[in-house]
Amino acid sequence: MLKKMILPGLLAVTLAAPVAAFDIGAMSDEERAEFGAQVRTYLLENPQVIMEAVNALEEQRAAAQAEADLSLVSDNADALFNDGFSWVGGNPDGDITVVEFMDYRCGFCKRAVNEVETLLKNDGNIRFIVKEFPILGEESVLASRFAMATKDVAGDEAYKSIHDALMAYGGPVDIASLRRVAEPFDLDLDAIEARMGSEEISEKIRANRALAQRLQIGGTPTFVMGDQLVRGFVEYDQMQMLVDDLRG
Repeated sequence: MLKKMILPGLLAVTLAAPVAAFDIGAMSDEERAEFGAQVRTYLLENPQVIMEAVNALEEQRAAAQAEADLSLVSDNADALFNDGFSWVGGNPDGDITVVEFMDYRCGFCKRAVNEVETLLKNDGNIRFIVKEFPILGEESVLASRFAMATKDVAGDEAYKSIHDALMAYGGPVDIASLRRVAEPFDLDLDAIEARMGSEEISEKIRANRALAQRLQIGGTPTFVMGDQLVRGFVEYDQMQMLVDDLRG
């Protein structure tokens, strides 16, 4: 009778579900031993069942994470999309908003620059927000302070120029190197440097970090695309597919 119980469907459910499909505890020692032997034999003969069960479990977890992310984005929508200090580019009236949490020393953030620019150029109806999220050490913090101070002193266009230049820069970050990066843009570098250490800049960085913590973001780049959280580097084609899905 026990052998008849070892059916593929039953085994898959047993592997994937947190609750046993039947009461193994009610078996005798001999029955449990026979059951274990039959399971082992079946899996050796049908190893694909294990992958089917693992895939089913991963799909369940991904669905649960996506549902949780929807709530996280909804609960933090104002801080994400209308904080009043983050740089806004692309089409300010776009029907989809994309937010990127980035760090100037993050290699994958640097790789993502061209992907994002391609998306903004080819789509034309996306509002894009940059969240300064320096998490890779003091050089990252220094670069973010410089970029944010540039925005405060010289405005959005100057910020965009410095942001792009810092994304393209690959050397060590200190005040001297930051000034060299900014030299081509005819900015008041003394005023920017003086602004870097202000409490206002510190508060903006703290606000972004607190927001990231609430959203359970621990790495860069992380994107918020509409109401979805996308953790990690994403190529242009994937971004466009996500945007198209959001539009329905």
